Amino acid sequence: MTTRKRPTVPKQTKTAGKAPTQPASKASGKSPKGVPSQAKSQPPASWVGRVPPQKPGNYADGLPFHEVQYLCCKLILRPNHFVSRESLFEFGEVLRAPAKEIGIGYSAKGFHGEPLKIREVLFVDTDDFRLYNNAFILRRRIPYRDGFPVGDPEIVFKFRHSDLQTAAETDVRPQIRGDHRVKFKCQALPLKEKLGGIRLLFSHNVQFPRSAMGIGSEDMLDFDNWVRVFPVLGRLRQSPHEKIGLVSETIIEEVLQDIGELDFGDGLMAKTNVAIWRTRGEHRPLIGEFAFQVRFKDRQQLARPALRKMEEFFLALQFAAKDWISLNATKTGVVYRMLGNAPKAHE
Repeated sequence: MTTRKRPTVPKQTKTAGKAPTQPASKASGKSPKGVPSQAKSQPPASWVGRVPPQKPGNYADGLPFHEVQYLCCKLILRPNHFVSRESLFEFGEVLRAPAKEIGIGYSAKGFHGEPLKIREVLFVDTDDFRLYNNAFILRRRIPYRDGFPVGDPEIVFKFRHSDLQTAAETDVRPQIRGDHRVKFKCQALPLKEKLGGIRLLFSHNVQFPRSAMGIGSEDMLDFDNWVRVFPVLGRLRQSPHEKIGLVSETIIEEVLQDIGELDFGDGLMAKTNVAIWRTRGEHRPLIGEFAFQVRFKDRQQLARPALRKMEEFFLALQFAAKDWISLNATKTGVVYRMLGNAPKAHE
């Protein structure tokens, strides 16, 4: 998803991190439909209030800790609604009422012409889920076009945790030849047990082409090779030549569609997408997801009025989409639990 901003950013005051004294709904004279009265009476805390400050520091090589630069909002959805490409766009209609009530723009114009994106995704871990139980996620993915894989498979390695500082201090950078790309995201999800709230996960991830690892496919299941690429995994190794394997013996097919664009004002816009994960081969639907994200340069931008509207919208959308949402779930967690396993992950 992309974010377009005006060159100038409104100057923030020292009190930007505090919630306003007036409910945000008074600005438009309306309250989001479907939001309980107790949720309307108190304005949500600002994103600055939700995202804690990060302590400065350095990794072992002296480079400074990465800082969060993405804010991503996600709703995990029940998969039974999605039976066709058009059904992915139907979720966009759910967005319209809360967008109108909050006073933000939403448009699906031109998006029906956007191509459907299909990727193959697989997760690898030890038999006892040592990676996932310690907040690490390791997966390989490859896009498909016209039914055929395109390009070099991509490795995605992440550390996802509810504590910002823990996520920041975990060095996910790979020891490889060639380029890699780090993304540090704050992911906003509904509360585990009810609608109308927000919980945060901090996802510190890196991605790069598999060929950059410099090892053959026959060595990809040797945990020692992964420790050489990601030294941070060394603390999880129990013995030499351990093996890792395919999680839940399943390859995932991801079907993703960009469905529209949100306009929060102040030049802040975000594409929205809906994805469904299903098993490869039998196409058994597992879980769906709605997501959008914005990028920011520093914490002060989190107090912008446009981001306050974004937060209001995300809270109101939870009630508008109550018949679609699956609480207390993530896509990765669903894959790990497919065979009845119960990993003990931080998320």
